[in-house]
Amino acid sequence: MKREPVYLPNRENQSVIGDLGDARNRLTAILECSYDGIYITDGSARTIYINRSYEIISGLNRSEVMGKTMRELEESGVVSRSSTLLALARREAVTIEQEFKTRKRAIVTSTPLYNEDGSAVIVVTNVRDVSELRELKEQLAINSEMNRRYRSEIEVIRQQMIGSEDFIAEDPKMLELLRVVNRVAGLDTTVLLLGETGVGKELVATHIHKNSARSKAHFIKVNCGAITPSLVESELFGYEPGSFTGASRAGKMGLFEVADNGTIFLDEVAELPYDIQAKLLRVLQEQELLRVGGEKPVRVNVRLLAATNRNLEEMVSKKLFREDLYYRLNVFPVVIPPLRERQADIAALARHMLEQLNRKYGTEKSFTQTALAGLTEYKWPGNVRELRNVVERAFIMSGEGEITAADLPIQGVRIEPGTGILQDRDLNLKRLVEQVEKDCIDRAYRTYGNVRKAAKSLGMDPATFSRKRRKYSEKE
Repeated sequence: MKREPVYLPNRENQSVIGDLGDARNRLTAILECSYDGIYITDGSARTIYINRSYEIISGLNRSEVMGKTMRELEESGVVSRSSTLLALARREAVTIEQEFKTRKRAIVTSTPLYNEDGSAVIVVTNVRDVSELRELKEQLAINSEMNRRYRSEIEVIRQQMIGSEDFIAEDPKMLELLRVVNRVAGLDTTVLLLGETGVGKELVATHIHKNSARSKAHFIKVNCGAITPSLVESELFGYEPGSFTGASRAGKMGLFEVADNGTIFLDEVAELPYDIQAKLLRVLQEQELLRVGGEKPVRVNVRLLAATNRNLEEMVSKKLFREDLYYRLNVFPVVIPPLRERQADIAALARHMLEQLNRKYGTEKSFTQTALAGLTEYKWPGNVRELRNVVERAFIMSGEGEITAADLPIQGVRIEPGTGILQDRDLNLKRLVEQVEKDCIDRAYRTYGNVRKAAKSLGMDPATFSRKRRKYSEKE
C-alpha cells in the first residue's frame, strides 16, 4: 500500500524536535502514521475522525462519512453493517468482517470508551485490510483442490498396482514417475526403461502392460543378456524346419510370434549382438520378421518395451549399438531413479518384503526403528534386488520377534555417529537415546513431510512428536 509521508505540525520559530503543539495535533499525526485504518465516532456513533489508511482500505472519501452517524451509513449501504453500533449495544469490543459500497472488505474491531458515569464518550475502530488474506485463502483453496486431485490420481495409480503386489511406491519421485508411465501405458508407443541394475525396470514394464489395451494378451519377458549369442536369432525370430543342425523338424515360433497382439519386454537390450539389432529394427519398422532359414516374412503385431542399465548413446558413438535402432527405441525414455534417491520407498519396501516372508513361514517378525533407520541410511548400490537379499538374510539370522540393526548384513550399517543407529565411545546412555530419537524424528519428518504421518510412523501422537522435534531443534 503506497503511503505519502506524514508531516508533524510545526509553528513559526519551533523545531520538529521541540514543542510539537497541542496534544490533538500530536495525536492526529500519530494516527495518520498507522497502516491500519482508524475510524472514530463520538458516543452517539457520529463520525468525528478517519485516517488516510481508512480511505485507502475502504475506498471511501472523508466527505462520504465525516459528520454522519453509523446508522445513516449502514442504512444507505456505505457499510454493510456497523461494528460501532454493535459495540455500543453490547458495551464491549466487537470484531466483524465489514464490506464497503466499493466492494472492498476489511476486518474491523470497535472498542467503546466510557465516562465514569457510564456514558459512552467515543468508539475507536481499528480497520485491517484483508484483501491479501482473501487472495491467499482463494489460492489456498485452489491449491487444496489441486492437491485433492493429485491424491486422487495417486490413489488410482495405487489401485492399478494392486495386480503386482511387489510394486510398492511411497516416494514422491516414484509416484511422479508412475503418473508419467500411466499416460503412455494406454498408447502403443515403444518405451525405453533406463536405470541401474535392480531398480525395478521389469516391474515398471509389467505395470505398463497391465494398464495397456493389450493387457489381456501375452506379456513375454526376454533377458537378452542371458541368451547365448548363437541362439539369440532363433529364440527371438524362430526358425524353419531343418534350418540348422539340431533344429526341430517342425520348426519353431520365435518369442516375437508368441507375443503377437501382446507385449514383448526386451531386458538388457544393449546386450543384443550387432547383427541381430538390424533384424530387430525391421520388426519395429515393418512389423514383420524373417525366421532363420525362412524366405517368407511373417507378420507380427507387438508392442515393444525395452530396458537397459547401460549408456546407449555412448555405445552408439563406439559403434557397439546401432544408431537407427537407438532412435527407434528411444521414442519415450523413462529413467527409474535408484533406491538411494527415493528414500521414502526403502522402509515401505522392506516392510512389504518382510510381510511376504512372514506369510510364507508363519512368523510375525518386524523391524525396529533403528533397523529401518539403518536401511534408509545405506546407499543400496544393488538397489531393490539388494534390499530383498538383505531382508531375507536378516529374516534368517534374526531371532523371534524384532529384527534389529545388528541383524542387518550390510557393510557400513552399524552404530555410528550421523546415522540413525549411534555409537558413543563414552557410553553416555542418555545422550545415545536422545540422539537416536532425534535422528528417527528428523528422518520421519523428511520422509513423510508432515507431522501427523511422521508421528504415526513412529508410533507417537502428533503433539509429542512436535514437542520433541522442537526440543531437539532448539539444542542445535
